[in-house]
Amino acid sequence: MSYRAAPLIANPHFQTIYPSLLRRVTMPAPKRERVTTPDGDFLDLDWYRPTNSDGSRLLILSHGLEGHSRRPYVLGLARAALDQGWHVLAWNFRSCSGESNHKITTYHSGQTRDLAHVVHHGLAKAYARIALAGFSIGGNKTLLYLGRDRDALPPQVEAAVVFSVPVHLQTSSERLAEPRNRLYMRNFLRSFHTKLIEKQKRFPDQIDLEDYASIRNFYDFDSRYTAPMHGFASAQEYWSESSSKYWLHRIDRPVLMLTARDDPFLGDECFPLQEVAQNPCLTLELSQQGGHVGFIRLGRRYYWSEQRAMEFLEQVLPAKAAGVAIHCGG
Repeated sequence: MSYRAAPLIANPHFQTIYPSLLRRVTMPAPKRERVTTPDGDFLDLDWYRPTNSDGSRLLILSHGLEGHSRRPYVLGLARAALDQGWHVLAWNFRSCSGESNHKITTYHSGQTRDLAHVVHHGLAKAYARIALAGFSIGGNKTLLYLGRDRDALPPQVEAAVVFSVPVHLQTSSERLAEPRNRLYMRNFLRSFHTKLIEKQKRFPDQIDLEDYASIRNFYDFDSRYTAPMHGFASAQEYWSESSSKYWLHRIDRPVLMLTARDDPFLGDECFPLQEVAQNPCLTLELSQQGGHVGFIRLGRRYYWSEQRAMEFLEQVLPAKAAGVAIHCGG
C-alpha cells in the first residue's frame, strides 16, 4: 500500500506545512494530567477516553520537534484511535506544553527516559495492552525505546507506528540546513530561542545567548546548546548516539514505518531499506509523495497515514485478543 497525493496538493512543502499548522481537527477537550518525573521535573499529559471501550488498549502519542500534544497531526491520529475504541494518551516533551520545565535540560532526539516514564504511568492505570505512535523525532524516540531500551521494555508494549522519522540525525540536519529549507530552520531556531530566553531567567550563569543570531542550522545549535547541556562531547556525538537507525536491528515488536521520499526533512540515510529487510518486525511503507508528516486527504475524516496506522494496529492488537506481546525478532 502506498500514498498518492491529489495533483493540486502533491507539493512536499504544502504536504508538510498544512497538516501541522492549518488543519482543523475537532476533538473533545482532553483531561490534562501533570506527572512528576524521577528527577523532580514534570510532564503534562493529555488523556482521551472513549465511552465505547473496555479500556484495555492504550495508544501513547509522541509529537515532533517543537510540537506539542494539541498539534493537528497528533489530534488526527488521536481521533482515529478513539473512533476505534482505543484510549489515547498524548504527552508533551519537557517545555512543550506551554510552560518551561524546572531543569536546565529539556528534551532531545535521543532521550527516552521520559517516554519510559509515561509508559509505566499508563501501566499504573491498569492498561493491559499498549501501542506507541511517534511523529518525526517522537518517532525516533519511539524506535530508540523499542530497540536500544529493549531489555527494559514492559511486555505490555506490543506494537508501534512511526511517521516521517529522521532515523539518521546527521543527514537530516544537513538536509534542513539546505537553502531551500531555510523557512523550517528559521522557525525551529526562533522557537528554541524563545525557550532559551525563559531558561536564562532561571539559570542566568549557565545559558549564554550572546550572538544567538549567528546560529544558522542544527549543527550550530546542537554544538552550542544541545550537546553540552545533555552530556555529549559534540554535535556529531549527539547525532550518532541518538539516531535510531543503529538500533533498528534490536526491535522485536511489530512496527509500521510510514515515510515519504519527498520529505524535505530527511536525508538519504533516513530511508533504512537494508535495516528493515533484515528485521521481520519492521514494515517500511515508502511513498513517493507525502512530505513530512503529511499524507493529506482533503475532505476526509482521516488522512491516509491515520487510516493506515489504525489498520495496522487493529491487525496486530485486535480488541478481543489476549494481552500477550508479539515477539517477531530473532
